[in-house]
Amino acid sequence: MPLILKTTRFVEAQIDTFLDTVSDSAILFQLAMDDYINHRYEQFEERLSQIRENEHRADDLRVGIERFLYERTLIPENRGDVLAILENTDDVIDNIKDSMLQFSIEMPQIPPVLNDLWMQTTRSSAAAVEQLVYAVRSFFRDLAAVNNYIHKVHFFEREADQIGEKLLRQIFSLDIDLSQKSQLRFFAIHIEKISDYAQAVCDRLSIYTIKRQL
Repeated sequence: MPLILKTTRFVEAQIDTFLDTVSDSAILFQLAMDDYINHRYEQFEERLSQIRENEHRADDLRVGIERFLYERTLIPENRGDVLAILENTDDVIDNIKDSMLQFSIEMPQIPPVLNDLWMQTTRSSAAAVEQLVYAVRSFFRDLAAVNNYIHKVHFFEREADQIGEKLLRQIFSLDIDLSQKSQLRFFAIHIEKISDYAQAVCDRLSIYTIKRQL
């Protein structure tokens, strides 16, 4: 797999499994949000349970990989970068889980008129996370492709921002109580910020990629 790591196929497979778990969580996030706005609450809770399992699994995989890299042969100057990439990417799942958990706790009532923009924002954020996974895979497998995927993360982050702004404007144009508007704003921002977390990881990944190319 990587030129960056002097290690075994075991840790290569562990990194791939870790990234698969992040990708699965992005898909589950989108599916869960669709369940929620269509009042399939039991199914939403099942998705949340899967996301929670993914979070625990990703944490265990990350810790195992980190331990392996410290104990076995790894190019020392790259070890910190690799560990930071794994930790930062793991944070994305944590934020997805936290957002969905808040839905489960507060159960905000989303007016149907918001559904289209709500799901557009969700899809853009989920797409940003999936492109992040491609970018991280490329960091280990095909360094030349990293910037292409980073560009796509930035694209979807901008999409989420722009659609998220439309969503907020529509929320505050509704004839509903200000308290409900404030609650909906809180949740809309949480959905949009998933893409921000993906972009933040890519900003760091870009620096690590430049370092490897020097």
